[in-house]
Amino acid sequence: MFSPMDFTTQELVLRDSVIASLNSSQSLHQVLETTRAPLLEFVQADAVALCLMHVEPFDFQWLVPGPRVPILDGYAELAQHDFLRAPILARPNVPIRDTQLLSRDEYERTLIYQRSRELDPCLEHIMAVLLPIRPGFVGALAFYRNLRRPFTSQSATALSSLNTHLMNTVRNCGDIQTTATGAHLLEQLYRRPDTAFVVVEPPHREVLRSPHAAFLLERWFAPSDIHASGLPLPLKERLDALVAMTPDARLDKTLWVSLHADGYRLVRFIELPALEGPRKWALLLHEIPISIPLPEEMKRKLTSRQVTIAMCLLRNWTNEQIAGELGLSLHTVKTHVRDLFDRLGIDGRADLLYQAARLNKPV
Repeated sequence: MFSPMDFTTQELVLRDSVIASLNSSQSLHQVLETTRAPLLEFVQADAVALCLMHVEPFDFQWLVPGPRVPILDGYAELAQHDFLRAPILARPNVPIRDTQLLSRDEYERTLIYQRSRELDPCLEHIMAVLLPIRPGFVGALAFYRNLRRPFTSQSATALSSLNTHLMNTVRNCGDIQTTATGAHLLEQLYRRPDTAFVVVEPPHREVLRSPHAAFLLERWFAPSDIHASGLPLPLKERLDALVAMTPDARLDKTLWVSLHADGYRLVRFIELPALEGPRKWALLLHEIPISIPLPEEMKRKLTSRQVTIAMCLLRNWTNEQIAGELGLSLHTVKTHVRDLFDRLGIDGRADLLYQAARLNKPV
């Protein structure tokens, strides 16, 4: 949770620089390179690396901006000896430092420390956080110090304040970037008959609209709902609001959901990177049936009670309805809902719906 009171004015300026860098490109590699310097200064570290992991079956890919971290080249042999892996998997979004888990003597006996001494630079201290990207797929962001100066609680606070921005960057890069980028990507998306998207340059200049988006918007909205720009008023109002917001304020407001008798109508708003000039926004449109099953990938991460509650949420039940149906207190239901969102790495009800639909049928 971000609180400006936790930081000095200089630190807040630096944090803003990190967030701006996170939105600088559609390429995750490029984003990491651009973000590296302000991020390391903000967190007070010497090196950073991002490990993208599929949980079941386990596989991984390390992305290391800047100089190599040699020990990561042989991580496959060290993964089972990684003393931070289990703790961060158990506590998503919580930065964990080596000093919280091991004494100095214990740390120096770990295979990771001993191997880093052989390869140079020596990893004198480590801090890591798990970023839930989507069910079954996570990012582990690791920071290293090469001198015996432990990471402080302030370093952990700084990292925590960026968690959601970091998650969104990895998600958005994955959604926008496939086998091609930029114009080639838009061309490929445009040619897919099931892809619905609109690209807008605020405040109201429409750049591109795919054929399926034109079909959906005509079916979803009456002529009286359409603004002079061609965008439906509800979507234009949401876009105007997002453009005016700070990056922190817009974090949980980028998904527009409307419930109808035939199902849910979803629009996801994604700010597109731009080297100069105004940033364009992509509006991704989806239709989802009124009742969808909870994907197996999600079930495996939840307790039996949380599975039941997640299924109720997918039926659009309120917390009060869930409490009455299951004979639970409202406080207990709210606790279960919050915990299952944390376990799945999602932002809220709308994101649960979006991610469940995505896993049932990629959208």
